[in-house]
Amino acid sequence: MCGLCGIVGNAPHWSEGVPAPSLPDTPARRRERQERVRGLNRVLSPFGLTAADWQAHAYVIATRTGRSEIVDNTAHLWPAAARLCGKPCDPLDPKLIARLEAEVRR
Repeated sequence: MCGLCGIVGNAPHWSEGVPAPSLPDTPARRRERQERVRGLNRVLSPFGLTAADWQAHAYVIATRTGRSEIVDNTAHLWPAAARLCGKPCDPLDPKLIARLEAEVRR
């Protein structure tokens, strides 16, 4: 994949926060996106996956062995995660939620 589709991209997903087309690259927007990536990594780590920001328009989801996919938004992230790790990735799994809540309490 050349990655051009990640540059062209789709419309912002609701999970990306309030769109601010006149201020697309403000420090606050970058911090918000970095925090979103940190949260995604906490959820993806039990599946052996990581997330990274790509051009502030998409995410790169990768395995420990280097396989990766570019996804437009969090709605596309979960099917890609399942393809990459070869099993369903349910962010609402009660065991995963309990683990994440335990991490927050520490």
